[in-house]
Amino acid sequence: MARATPIGLSLVGYRGAGKSTIGPIVAERLGLPFLDVDQELEARVGRSIRAIFAEQGEAAFRDYEEATLRALTEQGPSVLATGGGAVLREANRQVLRRFGPVIWLSARPEVLAQRLRADRQERPALTASGTLAEVAAVLETRLPFYREAADVTIDTTDRSPAEVAEEVVRLWRGRTREAGGMA
Repeated sequence: MARATPIGLSLVGYRGAGKSTIGPIVAERLGLPFLDVDQELEARVGRSIRAIFAEQGEAAFRDYEEATLRALTEQGPSVLATGGGAVLREANRQVLRRFGPVIWLSARPEVLAQRLRADRQERPALTASGTLAEVAAVLETRLPFYREAADVTIDTTDRSPAEVAEEVVRLWRGRTREAGGMA
């Protein structure tokens, strides 16, 4: 999809793919602010994502997510790390496309499950299955949305955050030069 000069870039992918780890590295190298949509959402709503899911359900959470994403993309250039399910809504995919390049950080399901088990963050369960079964099941349903949203896919399996960040920066600089933009 053709764009005017990119405003920013968005990292999408399943939780545990590395968005919140790689995003700050990329932002620092590009001299842009880093914004984590989930953290911003929690700050705006005043409750954790787990509490929102438990008290109001996924639909309410997705409404908050959409409003937060729209607000953040209107603030100017930045590197955004979206929540894993942000691409589920067409409206969000459109907002991300207008904002700039969308980079899908992917990894094998067993790697994602391992990273999630090692992560102490409290995340709401998305199924009643164990971690690997949940990752495989949810990822299967989300794959078409990641594919539709993404301009580029980067596999983070067996790669360091620095290596992945360097690839993102290289892609950003190449695209902004092509657009006559902010490189």
